[in-house]
This record gives sequence, C-alpha cells and structure tokens, in this order.
Amino acid sequence: MQQIIFFFIRNKNSLLFLLLFTVSVFLTINSHSFHSNKVATSANFFSGGIYSVKQDIKDYFNLRTQNTILSEENKRLRRLLSNMQNSQLLQFPDSTDIIWKYNYVGARVVNNSFSKTKNHLTIDAGRNDGVAIDMGVISSKGVVGIVNSISANYATVQSVLNTNSQINAKLKNTNHFGTLVWRTGSPFEATLIDIPRQVKFNVGDTIVTDGKSTIFPEGILIGSIKDYKLATNEDYYELQILLFNDMTNLRHVYVVGNKDAREIRELENALENAQ
Repeated sequence: MQQIIFFFIRNKNSLLFLLLFTVSVFLTINSHSFHSNKVATSANFFSGGIYSVKQDIKDYFNLRTQNTILSEENKRLRRLLSNMQNSQLLQFPDSTDIIWKYNYVGARVVNNSFSKTKNHLTIDAGRNDGVAIDMGVISSKGVVGIVNSISANYATVQSVLNTNSQINAKLKNTNHFGTLVWRTGSPFEATLIDIPRQVKFNVGDTIVTDGKSTIFPEGILIGSIKDYKLATNEDYYELQILLFNDMTNLRHVYVVGNKDAREIRELENALENAQ
C-alpha cells in the first residue's frame, strides 16, 4: 500500500496531465459534431473488422443452416416472380414503378445486440458499397432497422428493438397506419400505436410498412397481431405485434436505398423553411 502511495506522489504531475488531457479530449468530441462523427467512423472501422473475423468463424460452423435459409428465400422470390408473370398487373407499367425506385445492397450481420434498451447491429457494408445514413435494412422475413452510422466498409443499424425506433407501419388488410415502437421486453415482439378505435382487425392480421417515408418501400413485412388493447385515452388501439424476423438470429440482410430520397427531402425541407 505504501509503495502505491509513493508511486502516485512521484508521478503526480504526469498523472494530472493525463487526467486533464483525457477530460479535454472528451469535452472536445462531445461539443463538436465534426469530431464526434470522426470518432464514430473510426470506431465503426475497428470494431467492424473485429466483428467480421468473429462472424467468419461462426458462419463456417453454421453453413448448413444458412444455406437452408437462403434456399427458402430463393423459393419465395421465385414464387413472387411467377405470380407477377401470371398477373394482369404487368399490363400496366406504372404499377411496378415502386420496385425500381429502390436500390438493394446485400450485407452480412457481423454483430447484433437484442438484450439492451437501445439495440444495434453492425453490417459489413458501408460507404464504399453505396450505404448511407437513414437507409432501411430488411431481411427475407421483414424489417430489421435503419442505418444510423457508417464507415468505408461497415455500418451500424438502429434495430427495431430500440426504444428510439419509430417505423411507419399499417394493417395490410385495411391500410390504416400507425407507428411501430419497441418498449423493451421480448425481442420477438413490438407495439403498433395510434390505430384509431373504429378500425376493424383480427388477431393474426399482417402488419407491413406503409411506404409514407423515404426509408422503406410499401409492403415490407413486419409481423402479425398477437394481442391488442385500448390506449390510455381510449381513442386509439395499441397492437402487440409478433415480429416475423427472429431478431436474435440475423445473418444476411439487405440495405434499401430510395433513389428519390434526396429530392423528396429537399422539397420537404424547403416547404418547412418557407413556413
């Protein structure tokens, strides 16, 4: 104990310098957005590389399961293409415009949290792959989250299982829309709020994205109604949604980019500024 005390006495000036230097760096990062963004980008680069190596090992021992998942997805896509070819919708070119308004970038999940209040994922696609902040992320089974930070080759995604998450969603059968939120608890469920009391629905009905934002296309799967109750003011329903995605076991995802997102945002920002 005495040696420890002597150590601090002998090195008090150096230790004081290190303490003040650390505090100053912390204050600089938190008070300037430029420095904050640089630190976040650097963190994504290093942590993304570490997570990627870790995930490579996991994927090697999980190849059979992943091949099964990809095979099922290929079957589903083939069925969709077959249905489109047999549909009268192909006679109306405008009806398929929404499909071509979006770019898709394939990515692999290299890290995933689902037991916190603000969960995130790390994926191995970044700026060099055309990924940008505020792009949507989906899997073959539905919505995963929204990109909130990027580096050259990696990106972090705000998961659906995040208390800050708010996603525009609707009842597939009626087109009535609300907001999908997560209030902690089960990683397999979320809550759809602001559904008017007069809306008719049933347990088991499907919930999808409503396409009213530039993040997700309309009709991306989210989940099905498990239960419901009236909100405190009794004017709206709160629907308990069983998510189609197993958010605890994600591997392959797609980053969705709206080609018209910048134009739409510029127009909306101009309107807001004019008001």
